[in-house]
Amino acid sequence: MPPAGELRHQPPSEDTQSTDTPSAEAAAAAAILAAAADSEAAGLWTQIKAEARRDAEAEPALASYLYSTILSHSSLERSISFHLGNKLCSSTLLSTLLYDLFLNTFTSDPSLRNATVADLRAARVRDPACISFSHCLLNYKGFLAIQAHRVSHKLWTQSRKPLALALHSRISDVFAVDIHPAARIGKGILLDHATGVVIGETAVIGNNVSILHHVTLGGTGKACGDRHPKIGDGCLIGAGATILGNVKIGAGAKVGAGSVVLIDVPPRATAVGNPARLVGGKEKPTIHDEECPGESMDHTSFISEWSDYII
Repeated sequence: MPPAGELRHQPPSEDTQSTDTPSAEAAAAAAILAAAADSEAAGLWTQIKAEARRDAEAEPALASYLYSTILSHSSLERSISFHLGNKLCSSTLLSTLLYDLFLNTFTSDPSLRNATVADLRAARVRDPACISFSHCLLNYKGFLAIQAHRVSHKLWTQSRKPLALALHSRISDVFAVDIHPAARIGKGILLDHATGVVIGETAVIGNNVSILHHVTLGGTGKACGDRHPKIGDGCLIGAGATILGNVKIGAGAKVGAGSVVLIDVPPRATAVGNPARLVGGKEKPTIHDEECPGESMDHTSFISEWSDYII
């Protein structure tokens, strides 16, 4: 799902009439966008409940589980808050406390709900193993880790760092996904399989990005401050790739599985190998036609240009 357009407000004018008009137009546009987002979320939630009812009828053993996690709830926010609370709770971090924390955070910031909807659609569309939205909501640990991270990041920005770090620790323990609460992540994100993903404190990930298992967005071990990768919109990061340092992976770029990237990758270029090199060469890298590899999930289109090895 492409990111919504950004509204830009005009600076104040001395003319009262000209000041009021842009403000009214901006408010109307914002209301339309909010209504569209609400409608999309409501439609998706209706579909998720229909899928849960179908599965409960087909598998009576799951009926109680599906009722408690999905069918008994009035909204996507309540369902995911309940589910995450049960997944991440411990003997000292109670599920009821986590439920209230997640629900209050999701309902206080509509952008979090919109990101959740985009992430659900990303998994359903991009992953052929994802058989339904309800399957993703209940079982995809990459999806669940991202939603829990969004809450921990919100806590971090509110200077509630001890709670953000405690939640981060539980996410890492339960889902085997280690995302620092300060890391900034866009929407429409797919962590496919997700096991072993590590995302450092100052990392930034754009919209519509797909990342496979055992990917590291880390530091070099010697730098301080802004020291982690910046991943542009629409990128595709292959399994086991390691990207280190404050390097920029341009919008629509690909990083091949197992690659080790230490320098910038231009937009819509492909980096492969250890150490990674650009397909087509550093001076004139090959620019692929795909606008958004993060959505197409094509991991092998570069092979013919990168290597003459043929089986």
